[in-house]
Amino acid sequence: MSRRTKLYEGKAKILYEGPEPGTLIQYFKDDATAFNAEKKGTINGKGVINNRISEHVFTRLGHIGIPTHFIRRLNMREQLIRQVDIIPLEVVVRNVAAGSISKRLGIEEGEPLPHTLIEYYYKDDALGDPLVAEEHIACFNWASNDEMHDISSMAIRINDFLCGMFAAIDIRLIDFKLEFGRLYDGDYSRVILADEISPDGCRLWDMATGEKLDKDRFRRDLGGEEEAYREVARRLGLLNGEDTGPGEVFDLSHARSRLRGPPPLKK
Repeated sequence: MSRRTKLYEGKAKILYEGPEPGTLIQYFKDDATAFNAEKKGTINGKGVINNRISEHVFTRLGHIGIPTHFIRRLNMREQLIRQVDIIPLEVVVRNVAAGSISKRLGIEEGEPLPHTLIEYYYKDDALGDPLVAEEHIACFNWASNDEMHDISSMAIRINDFLCGMFAAIDIRLIDFKLEFGRLYDGDYSRVILADEISPDGCRLWDMATGEKLDKDRFRRDLGGEEEAYREVARRLGLLNGEDTGPGEVFDLSHARSRLRGPPPLKK
């Protein structure tokens, strides 16, 4: 097996040099981090599941005209992607109050927002990925006005599509993170969707029970991370040989019992 050139290693993925100019191989790891990598751990099989989910989501987004860096899945943990110049912004789309916005503004978690909210965070781990305004983005030339128009327009379209896709499998899309990059053709560039879309970067709640089916299970020490990720993949029909419908409401009682011990005896 030939040695590959590693170009970058992040918290959840590794990027290798691709087989052709302008391509990369994106490898999904099982590593899990939270709170700007202050908390670290492993979710067994996460990389495999996220690879499948992200492939599925990016493929479907491509069908509705969203340009993405995804080319094809290579194996259980790797994708072939287009090489882009990442715009240094994390684009967070919020439908329901949860996480940092609840803490910042004192809004009860689970409260629906009056309308979909788009927030921008400057990508810098050393600074803790701070929240920034569009004025900051323009001032420091992180993205042009035209690029920001494309980013916000695509973010809204992606949100509309994903809300419907997840609602069809009884999952409520609370919020999610997007990243975009510039794809160059000579001196011309256009903005396309990059990175991944998976339970690592989405808050996904079961519609009937409110159970969290995402990385918040790791962040909040709830347990059952592997089961939650697999449940999302199962409902999307991505686990071969298993029932692909929503089926029964996801029950994490077994995972919780491992953390809390056996239930009390009934009198």
